[in-house]
Amino acid sequence: MSTPVADPARSGRRNRWSGRWIDDWRPEDPAFWHTTGKRTARRNLIWSVIVEHFGFSVWVMWSILVVKMGANAGGGPGPAGFSLTVDQQLWLVAVPSGVGAFLRLPYTFAVPLLGGRNWTVLSALLLIIPCGVMMWAVQHPELPFGVLLAIAAVAGVGGGNFASSMTNISFFYPEKEKGWALGLNAAGGNLGVAVVQKVGAVMIAAGTGAALARIGLIYIPLAIISAVGALLFMDNLAEAKADFGSTASAARRGQTWIMSFLYIGTFGSFIGYSSAFPALLKNPALFNRPDVALSYGFLGALVGSVARPLGGRLGDRIGGAKVTVASFVVMMLAGLGAVASIGPKGKILDEPNFGLFFASFMLLFLASGIGNGSTYRMIPAIFARRGQENGGDPETMRRARREATGAIGICSAVGAFGGFLVPIIYAESNKAYGTIAPALWVYVGLFVVMAVVTWWCYLRRGSIEIEAAPASVRTLATTSG
Repeated sequence: MSTPVADPARSGRRNRWSGRWIDDWRPEDPAFWHTTGKRTARRNLIWSVIVEHFGFSVWVMWSILVVKMGANAGGGPGPAGFSLTVDQQLWLVAVPSGVGAFLRLPYTFAVPLLGGRNWTVLSALLLIIPCGVMMWAVQHPELPFGVLLAIAAVAGVGGGNFASSMTNISFFYPEKEKGWALGLNAAGGNLGVAVVQKVGAVMIAAGTGAALARIGLIYIPLAIISAVGALLFMDNLAEAKADFGSTASAARRGQTWIMSFLYIGTFGSFIGYSSAFPALLKNPALFNRPDVALSYGFLGALVGSVARPLGGRLGDRIGGAKVTVASFVVMMLAGLGAVASIGPKGKILDEPNFGLFFASFMLLFLASGIGNGSTYRMIPAIFARRGQENGGDPETMRRARREATGAIGICSAVGAFGGFLVPIIYAESNKAYGTIAPALWVYVGLFVVMAVVTWWCYLRRGSIEIEAAPASVRTLATTSG
């Protein structure tokens, strides 16, 4: 529903940016919600999920492109005309992740500044740029690697979409339904990783530069369709305001940075492993299975995406910290399985075992997806506990919820940098030692550290009692990156 402009302060913003604005938005009013609000919120959620889904797909599209851009067995150009080393391929999937992580904070504030509908339209249209420059680049194998790297970096705009999408939808839903809505929004975005890796693999099966460009031919029209859909069916909320103060306040809390560190281990692992997995499957120094990379490389991202809501649900039932510790323990064991699978270079088994390698990574994806949901379940509970300790009155709890929202934005951005670090550590390990075994040992060590940090801060006697936080304040518990 759109109403005439009532607030002069808002009028200037409307005249500048135009669009469908809603002045009267009362999701906490049951009568308003059931007669008008729910239907409008659902319509905005649907198109938000669509745009975010395509954003994730564009963000990680280079993870499937590089499978066909590597050198042949003799080090010369492969079928697509490129001769990239494994290290270069991993850099091409890492840099978009880093750019996407960096963009998440400014994207968070774009919605309150420009309007959710307006920014969703613009962010969808921005996806055309990385697709267009990619289509040109993959048909020019003579391009220097630095130019390829810069072109791949542009895909990072797709990673920023998550932050703006989640911010926008959080304004539409009442507190009791935010967890479900944001969880659905996040899951829809995460699935974009698996979809592009499967669809992209089918489209580039021919192996030439022209075939690689087909991914752009898919996603440019989809970006335009999603932008038109957002333009026609989404709304701007006048009450959405940029809350720089709460974000700044959250940044001063040590708990924000502890959770950001843990989120690197969960979401950072998910997006980092998703990006690197197809390249690892094709790596000649490992199992050299490009057939598996193209046919089944998407399964890791699919498993991690589907497991995310399970982590939130388990966290609600038995405690987010307990589930997070368990996730890190399983990730550690899966990492040891991956080390063992590569045979003598891993110094555990005498012979390589591809089945163990693939199964270990599926377990890593499963545990990272579950941890993804459980860590985000912890954040609002931590700040709710802080609010209770400071008196628990309505105003204090309101500030606590706003700080939790700011903390989630920070954790989302910091955690996404794991998507940059994971492929880079693989690349440097492969370059220095000719094997990814040292990188896997680094990950195993980090998972041990993260499990200990989680236990020390949130489970040991005398730590923060976040598991006792009332369910009514866990409104963002099921969201994810």
